[in-house]
Amino acid sequence: MIMKNKILHNRKSPRLISWDYSNPYWYFVTICTNNHINYFGEIKNEKLFHNKLGLYAEECLKNIPAHYKNVDVDYCVIMPNHIHAIIIINPVGTCHGMSGKDDNPGLRHASTLQNISLGNIVGSFKSAVTKWAYLNGYKKFKWQRSFYDRVIRNENELFQIRKYIELNPLAWDIEKNISENLEL
Repeated sequence: MIMKNKILHNRKSPRLISWDYSNPYWYFVTICTNNHINYFGEIKNEKLFHNKLGLYAEECLKNIPAHYKNVDVDYCVIMPNHIHAIIIINPVGTCHGMSGKDDNPGLRHASTLQNISLGNIVGSFKSAVTKWAYLNGYKKFKWQRSFYDRVIRNENELFQIRKYIELNPLAWDIEKNISENLEL
């Protein structure tokens, strides 16, 4: 048991060492299911069909701004075994609710005044989906440890990532069998 804990604590973090993930920025995030199991639905003839768990995961993802007032979700897709999303952490006081104006100046999280980070957001999302899955018959559902992210550095990169997210279901049959794509 000691050896297993030592290995887990010595794993290299996929986060940028010098980056503060509570910084207002645009982040490209990929979250995978454990062992890349298709828990969220399937793709047939290049068309995505979500099951109930996939629909709930999509609902949770799109509702992130309701829980984190200075966070928006840009392009996103729930694939059968992973999720891609562009998550935007806005500067405090520049959040835009449904009204298009700053509804809660200075509010960072709906329930606290603490700084939030990308890790908090993704962790809460994963937790909500997992809890719902267990309560609704998906007893074997499990996420892969951690998540992958990329700090989006410029408009061109944002455009390319949006295009990648949008076309991801079309490329499923081509890319799903390439081992390099499973080891982000």
